[in-house]
Amino acid sequence: MIKIYKSLLMVYGKQGWWPLFDSKSNKFRYFSGNPKDEKQRLEICLGAILTQGTNWENVEKALFNLIKNDLVDKNKLSKIKTDELASLIRSSGYYKQKARKINEFVKFLNSGKKIDRENLLDVWGIGEETADSILLYAFNKPCFVVDAYTRRIFSKLNYCDENVKYSELQKLIASKIPRDINLYKEFHALLVEHGKNLK
Repeated sequence: MIKIYKSLLMVYGKQGWWPLFDSKSNKFRYFSGNPKDEKQRLEICLGAILTQGTNWENVEKALFNLIKNDLVDKNKLSKIKTDELASLIRSSGYYKQKARKINEFVKFLNSGKKIDRENLLDVWGIGEETADSILLYAFNKPCFVVDAYTRRIFSKLNYCDENVKYSELQKLIASKIPRDINLYKEFHALLVEHGKNLK
């Protein structure tokens, strides 16, 4: 599998790993590395929840509304009414459910519980892909993210069935590449980029 990674890297070059809002340009820009502060970390977490079942363009609109209203702050998010939050993130689709998911996630952050996969999966509305995205990109933990692109690409290469379980494909990929956080981030970003270009 490392050959696949190297081939993708040769074709697409190094990717930014996660889009974050850049106040200087007033745009979202991909960055490589770790979040520089708690606000960026929370922005990544919110993006991981909002991107469920929609494209990133819709997520950016929702995130921009939260940023504009100074709501990328767990204390402020814990005080906002669910209906008000839902109206701000409307562009992301399933906005009432996602508002509740954000509320539940913020409660979890404020609970003081350890931020690990098991505890994240106990939070209402947080599934495996969302949990692993939060852990890898926001908290720099080695969890390889499996998404629809990953399944499609590896099934086309006959590594797995297209309906393979998340945990099975994750385990397969992790067993074939070095356990390296930056590699996990870069490989996942390259798979997403390649997936967008697949017909």
